[in-house]
This record gives sequence, C-alpha cells and structure tokens, in this order.
Amino acid sequence: MTRLPTNPLPAADDPRRLDLSALVGAAGWARLPAAVRRRFGVDHDAAIYEGRMELRCSPLGRVFALASRLFGSPLSGVTSAAVPTSVRVFDDGCGGMVWERSFHTAGDGAPHVVRSTKKLGVGGGLLERTDGGLSMALDVFEERGALVFRSRRFALLLGRLRLPVPALLAPGTCRVTHTDLGDGLFRFDLDMVHPLWGHTFHQSGVFVDPAATNREGAAP
Repeated sequence: MTRLPTNPLPAADDPRRLDLSALVGAAGWARLPAAVRRRFGVDHDAAIYEGRMELRCSPLGRVFALASRLFGSPLSGVTSAAVPTSVRVFDDGCGGMVWERSFHTAGDGAPHVVRSTKKLGVGGGLLERTDGGLSMALDVFEERGALVFRSRRFALLLGRLRLPVPALLAPGTCRVTHTDLGDGLFRFDLDMVHPLWGHTFHQSGVFVDPAATNREGAAP
C-alpha cells in the first residue's frame, strides 16, 4: 500500500497557505461541484487517484520534452492511449499543494514521474513549479462548472535566480481543466498551444476519486 505524506498543515491564518477559493472568487467557487471544491479546498486531504491517460505530442513537443530533461523531465514526449496513471496529492507543509503524476508507459519499467507544487507566488498570484525549476504563473477560474488553470508566463527558478522564458521558447500556453463527472469520477485535460506552431501537447484522462466513491457508495 502506498503511504501518503503526513506533513503538518500550516496554520489557518498563515499567509503562505494556498486558498484557491479566494483566487477563483466567491461566485465562481460556488458554481463548482462540491467534489471539486473538496479536492482543491484549503483543508483538502492527501489522496491518490488512479486512471488512464491519453498522451499526445507534436514533433515540436518531442523537442521540448527532450530539452526538459535538463530540468527534471516535466514534459512527456510519449504518444500513447490508455496509459495507466496514478496521481498523488498532498500538502507540502508550507501551504502549497503537490501534484505528483506517475505515467506507467514502459511496461514493468520505472514510471515517468512529474511532480509540481501549486503555491502562492510573489504578489499573491498562483504559481506552479516543477521539481526541476520550470514554473508557470497561472490564472485560475471557473468555466461551465469546471476548474481551469491557464498559464500566463513561464520562468526557470534556479536557486535565487528567476529567468523568464520567452513565449516563443516555451512549449506553449498551458490550459488544464478539472471536470467532475459524478459517481466519484473526474476528467483531467491538459493542452499546450504554441503561438506559432499550434498544439504541442495534449493529455486527457478519467480518474477515480476514492473519497467520493466511498461517500457516494459508487463503484470505481
């Protein structure tokens, strides 16, 4: 059995604590399904979600994926359907939310693991950073009952250095959509679109939420 991290939660009034409801706004947050608000709420529980992903990338996307090996391989250059995928979500102990995605694309070999942390950036905006230092400043909002994250700019964070990545050298504007499907299921969609070369990456999959299925009595 996989053991979930048990990092202590920061105090409720800790200014570092990520509160997506405040960033989305009260009206938009209220339009989200209760299951989405629970998964992304301030007091979210650690969880493991299991599902299958469709992974696609363009020839340029594969170039970006190869280049990203210098920064912990946050991009997958694989094109495949029904890839078994597990996602661990847990608090990082400093107010951020860690999303650790494991793509089992090589049979019994080691999975490709991508770990990123969503946290408050300078000025109180939303920042997502991979372990290798690639970061995105994000907008987050509700759209037709789904929670959407959309990148505004990329940067490399190397120690105390922050190196902006020009839009033409980035893999494209990233848009992630989290859509609740009911019955303890949700859909994750990720698309990156380059300003000149169009779609570079597409990832889509359906996952089981154990907490929701236990609460609703639904079968996975």
